[in-house]
Amino acid sequence: MDSMTCQHTHCTHRHSSEPAIEQSLRGDQQRPMQLFAFGLNHTTAPVNIREKVSFNPAQQAEALQAIVQQQQLADEAVIVSTCNRTEIYCSRSDANYQPLMQWLSDYHAIPLEQLQPHLYFHHYEESVRHLLRVASGLDSMILGEPQILGQLKTAYGLAQQQHSTGKILNKLFEHSFTVAKQVRTDTAIGSSPVSVAFAAVRLAQQIFGSLNKHTALLIGAGETIELAARHLHENGLGRMIVANRTLERARLLATEFDGYAITLNEIPAHLAEADVVIASTGSTEPVLWFDQVKQALKARKRRPMFIVDIAVPRDVDPKVSELKDIYLYTVDDLNEVIQENLRSREQAAQQAEEIIDTQVSHFIGWWHSLSAVETICNLREQASHVRQKLVNKAKHMLDNGKQPHDVIDYLAHTLTNTLLHAPCAQLRQAGYEGHEDLVLSARKLFQLPEEE
Repeated sequence: MDSMTCQHTHCTHRHSSEPAIEQSLRGDQQRPMQLFAFGLNHTTAPVNIREKVSFNPAQQAEALQAIVQQQQLADEAVIVSTCNRTEIYCSRSDANYQPLMQWLSDYHAIPLEQLQPHLYFHHYEESVRHLLRVASGLDSMILGEPQILGQLKTAYGLAQQQHSTGKILNKLFEHSFTVAKQVRTDTAIGSSPVSVAFAAVRLAQQIFGSLNKHTALLIGAGETIELAARHLHENGLGRMIVANRTLERARLLATEFDGYAITLNEIPAHLAEADVVIASTGSTEPVLWFDQVKQALKARKRRPMFIVDIAVPRDVDPKVSELKDIYLYTVDDLNEVIQENLRSREQAAQQAEEIIDTQVSHFIGWWHSLSAVETICNLREQASHVRQKLVNKAKHMLDNGKQPHDVIDYLAHTLTNTLLHAPCAQLRQAGYEGHEDLVLSARKLFQLPEEE
């Protein structure tokens, strides 16, 4: 439960070993906690810079410990490190991020003057907005891609293991996950494929429906084929064959997805088994010829075959498109689908930004409410002290033979007068001194009816 609800049990004495963030939220009104995020991503830094400041999981754990314990650079910290971004989210007693920026430079042994031009900095409300946009896929190289949400959850989980998060970042990251889910649910930002490999798999699903009883032949073993293999596997493909010029490379990819590896020369012997063929090699001439596909169709007894030729130059003989029961798509065909889907995602992104605007306000409102925690706790403690004192006196009166209804009247009357004495005295003084704003605030605070 958030401390902002301030149940009475939350207002009891705390030990000195409590996290610094809790101490600051309770009593240091002169130095309210600050929230900021800084780092670099694919839009601000080339890959040769990004790879220099990336953190592997072991480094992340070490770095988080250094930030919040050894160096006292921040009270809370989460490090997000992917191939496209390295970002540090922090809360600390001031908004001075220079020590952390210098720490990042020193940790990776990169001169600050080389690193600084690629860094961006977000403070307070903008750091909240930035994380919500990242979690929702609005700050990704591919608009709306879902992988970043899982990477954020992994980074946050690691930070929790290292005890480098507290009230602020726990609330912020949990909030970002909820907002990302809302964006996925309420907009179409993730519904349309925008990568060639993903588009190919979606088209195969449109043709065959479920893929769990179908076989795919993947020709090549590069990044696009690997991505297609991953999408097919995640969508329940029944069987996978990977063909490559180098058998060992084919085996590496096939093993990862429970597939079967062959060489390019073995394709004719297995082509008839394939319902889906995705080709992407660096060959200068086709690896699938008209006669090979025609023979395979004959062996398949005219069962349809879906072929995607992603390669440039093409891997599939263009004449193959003349065959019946063949669905042949080239990279240009897929690009048309992708561009249309990108337009759809861009429209959805506008809706997502509106959701994020609202959710940023919700988080900032929660943050502002933390300033009232100490006052609420003090008020409850004071009221509890008065209540206990009067209850003890009431019990003493009962023990001395006073009538219960007289004791109840006494308790109710005295408790009411005692609790209202200070507010009423202050309101009289405010009225005497002409502080109408305080009087109006009191009417709102105590939910009193408007004055006639």
